[in-house]
Amino acid sequence: MTSRPETTDHSACGAALDAAVAWLRETPKAQRPGPAVPELRRRFGLTAPEACRALAEFHLNLARAQ
Repeated sequence: MTSRPETTDHSACGAALDAAVAWLRETPKAQRPGPAVPELRRRFGLTAPEACRALAEFHLNLARAQ
């Protein structure tokens, strides 16, 4: 029998993702301290995939608003 990898509960990161998306929305690109993924990881404690997800959600929200 093969073992399955443990799953991660992503509900705990939901608040951090929401905060990251809000920060991206409220902070103009020119005022951000550097590349988005490393900054989101540092500022909100996200993993790289979570930071990428926050960026994707941010851009989807921008596209929907137009």
